[in-house]
Amino acid sequence: MYQAHKTRNVLLYTCHDETPFGHDPFVYESYIGIIMSGSADHYMADGVITYPTGSLCLVKRNQLLKVVKKPDGQKPFATITVFLEQETLKEYSAQHQVKADGVYTGEPVSLVENDAFLSGYFNSLLPYFEQPEKLTPILAQAKTTEVIALLLRNPALKNFLFDFSEPHKLDLEAYMHRHFSYNVPLTQFAKLTGRSLSTFKRDFARIFSTTPEKWLQKQRLEQAHFLVTQKNKRPSDIYLELGFETLSHFSYAFKKQFGQTLTALQILARAKHLPGQSGPGLATSLS
Repeated sequence: MYQAHKTRNVLLYTCHDETPFGHDPFVYESYIGIIMSGSADHYMADGVITYPTGSLCLVKRNQLLKVVKKPDGQKPFATITVFLEQETLKEYSAQHQVKADGVYTGEPVSLVENDAFLSGYFNSLLPYFEQPEKLTPILAQAKTTEVIALLLRNPALKNFLFDFSEPHKLDLEAYMHRHFSYNVPLTQFAKLTGRSLSTFKRDFARIFSTTPEKWLQKQRLEQAHFLVTQKNKRPSDIYLELGFETLSHFSYAFKKQFGQTLTALQILARAKHLPGQSGPGLATSLS
């Protein structure tokens, strides 16, 4: 169960249940957000970062992001997010004559020091949780301009805010091996790797000798097989993480690929991990 109130730029979000990857993983616009209560687990190819209550994060546009939002006991997960849309940033850049020094090369998600000024800023948005209709488009625009000015107290953030360049052409093979579990359209994979859709498909076929759809499915299912057999993971815990929209679709695709149901594989995997049991002997007794 969740509630969300959004004007043009400001999102007030409250979630009472744990929501695994409960949003489009593609970040269309940069934003700054603070966790008012609860915590968030950020899943990446090389691990998980947990952001506790009070974390203030700056997130760059044009990236893929997986987040599990968790309530804290009786307190819901709640955030205030201010979107830094390209149109707004370009208007600010022109009006105040502030420009990037070059292409942004920092982290796509970074923690911001939550000092007295930023704390005061986000506290000023709290009353709108109770009366979201009071946050008019004019006020939301003014609050967005205010947070841009507050962020610019750190000159190093100029490139983050005002680098308006599109993604450059990346190493497609490395990128896809790192991001295959994200469930996004091919058009977004193409954009993120600096290609048109037709160029993306052509380069993909040259590198992988198959179509993107077939390769993505195979990679996700092979990772699922590894997680179930070697890490003793439950299918219900991993299907979203691997980019499948439903557990039933995941189960069907898995059986078609490996000729074995996830349930049967899970039983064998658990038996293998029991102390004093031999995998093959038990497999024979279960067949």
